[in-house]
Parts: sequence; C-alpha cells; structure tokens
Amino acid sequence: MSDTSLLNELIEALKCLPSVGARTAQRMAFHLLEHNRESALKLADILQLAMTNIGHCDRCRTFTEDDICRICKSENRQQDALCVVENPSDVLALEQATIYRGYYFVLMGKLSPLDGIGPKELGLDLLEDRLAEGQIKELILATNPTVEGEVTAHFISELAKTYHVNTTRIAHGVPVGGELDYVDSGTLSHAFSGRRSY
Repeated sequence: MSDTSLLNELIEALKCLPSVGARTAQRMAFHLLEHNRESALKLADILQLAMTNIGHCDRCRTFTEDDICRICKSENRQQDALCVVENPSDVLALEQATIYRGYYFVLMGKLSPLDGIGPKELGLDLLEDRLAEGQIKELILATNPTVEGEVTAHFISELAKTYHVNTTRIAHGVPVGGELDYVDSGTLSHAFSGRRSY
C-alpha cells in the first residue's frame, strides 16, 4: 500500500506519544481515518486549545489554564504543608489516593547534571521564596525513589533546613498485597530501614 505524505506525517506525529512506536502509530492513524474521523477532529481541536492555553501555575508550577491553579487558590487547604513532587501527574495521583490536603510544588523533573538539569531548571529559587515566606512548617518530599529522585530530595531537605522547615519523606517499600519474595532488594531494603512502630 502506498502512503500519501500526509498519512506519513500523521503517523510520525503520533509517534511523539509515550510508548508509541511506528506500528502502534500506524494502527492509530488507520483507526482514526477508517472509523473515527469525527472524534479525531475533536481531538485535534482540543489538542490545539490545550497547547495554546495550558501553562504553568505561577505559585506551584503545575499545569493550569489560569495564572494560579485551583489548588493554590483554595483557602480550604492546609496552609502550612507543602508537598514537593516531580511532575503534575504526581499531584493528580496524590489527590486521588491520599487524604493530603496541603499545597504542592512541582519540580517538572529531577536534578540530573548529565542532562543539564540543575536547581534553576527545577524552579528551586521559587521554592526557596515559598520557604522564606515563613508560612510552611512541613515540607513533604515526594520525589520518586530513583537515584536522581533521592539526590533531589536530599538537596531540597538541605535547602529547607536553612529556613528551619521540618522536612519529611514519603515512605517507600512493599506495596499493599505484595509478597516479600517477589519484592526487589532495593525496595525491601528501603522498607526495612523505614520501618515504624506498630
């Protein structure tokens, strides 16, 4: 089957999505063209609007259409708690799965000198401004348990110490319903060293 250049462009454009390779992009393109053109046009319109109108919150750096996001605007949140996460998707996960009702700060990544990502790229100057305001009493570090995530958490905890802000780290360990003999050694080590009284 011969491709038109526009079809080829569509397939290439779909490959920008995570976990979408050439074959998956091709299947998506053919599905949209053969069965779902109306939804594809709606998707194109929404993508255009989202890419044009969604930016970052001036206070926490998560995605929002406004200068200040819905969470940062809320006065019903715990005023003295700030949870630091790597990505906006982490905010959504915590909001859905926990009872935490403080504020957030989104790094949009993690420290990675080899990739050219330092404190400035993570907005740590803005985080420092938040800490300097004196309202934050607990800084909760919820970065991922990777080497870069741990380094980032350590760097931020040292920053918080200069402002006498209590810093806590979310626990990492055995998942609910998990069996010890199936858990990797790094996770098991973290869980064991982070044990608490019962």
